[in-house]
Amino acid sequence: MIKLMSRRRPNREEEFSLKDSILDWMIQRLEKMKRNYNNDEEGNTRMKKEKKAKKAQIPYMMNRELSWLKFNERVLNEAGNPRVPLAERLTFISIYQSNLDEFYRVRVGTLMDQMESSEEVRENKTNMTSEEQVKAILKATRDLDQKKDAVYEQLMGELEPKGIRLINFRKLSAEEGKLLEVYFDHEIAPYLSANIVSKQQPFPFLKNKDIYAVALLATKGGKTKTAIIPCSNNVFKRLIDIPTRKGTFMLSEELILHFLPKMFKNYEVKEKSLLRVTRNADIDTETIYDEDLDYRDAMENLIKQRKRMSPVRIEFTRELNKKLVRSLCKEIKVEKDHVFMSKVPLDMSFVFSIQSYLKNTSQEDLFYQRRTPRMTPELDAKLPLIPQIMKKDVLLSYPFENIKSFISLLDEAAKDDTVVSIKMTLYRLAYKSQIVDALVEAAENGKEVVVLVELRARFDEESNIEYSRKLEDAGCRVIYGLNGYKVHSKLCLISRKTEEGVSYITQIGTGNYNEKTSTLYTDLSLITGNQEIGKEAAEVFAALLRGETVETSNKLLVAPKCLQNRVLDMIDEEIAHARQGEEAYVGVKINSLTDKVIIDKLIEASQAGVKIEMIVRGICCLIPGVDRYTENIKVVSIVGRYLEHSRIYRFGTKEREKVYIASADFMTRNTVKRVEVAAPILDERLRERLDWMFDTMMNDDEKGKLLTAKGKYVDRSLNEEKVNSQEVFYAKAYANAEK
Repeated sequence: MIKLMSRRRPNREEEFSLKDSILDWMIQRLEKMKRNYNNDEEGNTRMKKEKKAKKAQIPYMMNRELSWLKFNERVLNEAGNPRVPLAERLTFISIYQSNLDEFYRVRVGTLMDQMESSEEVRENKTNMTSEEQVKAILKATRDLDQKKDAVYEQLMGELEPKGIRLINFRKLSAEEGKLLEVYFDHEIAPYLSANIVSKQQPFPFLKNKDIYAVALLATKGGKTKTAIIPCSNNVFKRLIDIPTRKGTFMLSEELILHFLPKMFKNYEVKEKSLLRVTRNADIDTETIYDEDLDYRDAMENLIKQRKRMSPVRIEFTRELNKKLVRSLCKEIKVEKDHVFMSKVPLDMSFVFSIQSYLKNTSQEDLFYQRRTPRMTPELDAKLPLIPQIMKKDVLLSYPFENIKSFISLLDEAAKDDTVVSIKMTLYRLAYKSQIVDALVEAAENGKEVVVLVELRARFDEESNIEYSRKLEDAGCRVIYGLNGYKVHSKLCLISRKTEEGVSYITQIGTGNYNEKTSTLYTDLSLITGNQEIGKEAAEVFAALLRGETVETSNKLLVAPKCLQNRVLDMIDEEIAHARQGEEAYVGVKINSLTDKVIIDKLIEASQAGVKIEMIVRGICCLIPGVDRYTENIKVVSIVGRYLEHSRIYRFGTKEREKVYIASADFMTRNTVKRVEVAAPILDERLRERLDWMFDTMMNDDEKGKLLTAKGKYVDRSLNEEKVNSQEVFYAKAYANAEK
């Protein structure tokens, strides 16, 4: 080609050589174009296949993360439900927000970590990549946020006739503005720390979920700078009274944002907004196992790391210019796709102050009817509890019945001369835990007390670390779980030395040993003197002390090795009955369903003709009612006053029924990656009670929503007068206590 540019005319030989070179070059070029075309064709074919595969996605599977967002939408719907007392609806909108915060910190954080991996990660229900899931989550969140904004505005509008108003400066008189300015100058400004980003003052670290005011400042010479002011502060009140109007309030961050120019008198404030950052909380607790490290100290260090992990979301309350947003995203290190606009407060926790104000003004009609847990009629609190339990099994149902019965049993065991040891697994505990106090007393009284404190209970790690120290100081033997397995079981074993030899009392629950949540969550607690169950519980603790898991079990179902397989076997039994033309049944109440092995078995059971009823509060990756696959499966979700948390497994028809309560959901993390325990209900009275409870929940058409074959949750009308299962259970508990 260089020769072509030469002024000298080429000779004949050079011309042929040049033509050959051009021809070779053209042939190579054509071959390259052909290869690219073929590659493009292959790429297009592959893309078409992928698109076709997406369109032909398994019709009975739902993505886990999108299913969870549907659950949180049901929480938000309760905030907008006119059948829920107005003040209580404030709680639901706050729960919606805190749920979403945790979801982004944990689930979105995990997916974003996966996106950094060199290998493509796909989930096993819908085959979506991590990136596809994040994109779908972001889109769904924007839609939900619009709904949240509308629900919030509706709530605030309905509160005005009740004497509550949350206002901004546009709705204040000049006199009120001056009063607030004086308040700002004296009560807030002295405690603020303004930061103008420069070479001398680098961009500050923004704490997780704290609120900040951000401003674009301009100098007289036209240069711009960014200012950041922390608004989250324990020194001043968040909800500020407007002194001239009773029941009228302003949020402190709005006051700071309004008077922000007073803090930068040498600048012009060009733009301003409030912002909040949500940070990843997906710490890898498995990496801390090291024989040379103290496990508890290593956990404390890991918790500190979480506070500085990468952001997964930014929220703004005002529109800012694109350049400033890009700059902030760069400083905070988050993609612009993860930026959200909010028309409502960034932190809804202030609603609890509004509720307190309403209670103080005696507006009880805006709240739920007051309910308090009743004492179980199965036990006489005036008599020793141990002999009563040795005679019959007792089932406690929270919050309808009081956890005090179990705490009283622990207190009695701490003092009883026949009790030689108490062994217990602890996951989440209440502040000033009475459970821990009872264990401390037992140790101080000379009993052997062995406690497994799971330090990896997310967001409760610090509390559990402190309790582990308290238990150790009292003389308890404390262990911290197993390498590779969280211990999530709710298991307590009281061992007694009697004339007949060793005697066990075992408690197995579906929820934590937490006095506070026992009044807020629905849970079940079995207390039994059955010696076979006691011996197996003793084997569970013996394995934990050896750093091992149980290999086999008979009465109990014990994950990770003896729960999923046993559940599959019992479903197989029902499949066999159905194929013989007999009636077959499976009933399950859980919080989440994601275990694909169990899902596939449930589909097989449905295809065989087994009737399957499921109460799944949250994530449900199985879509029911799909012809030829899940037409015999019905799924109901209950979101009500109390958080549904109990787990019940039912297998078989009445004459051959097996019933269990469990700490495990049907999630892979529970069934094969944690230590979980499910206990059989052997007492016919208790089985009948659980059957009645289960059937009542399936019949709940007030709070129970039906999952359709289209993947949507819908209202239903089953009864002349709507049934609220939680209210039914409380009414029953009150009636039983009065007998």
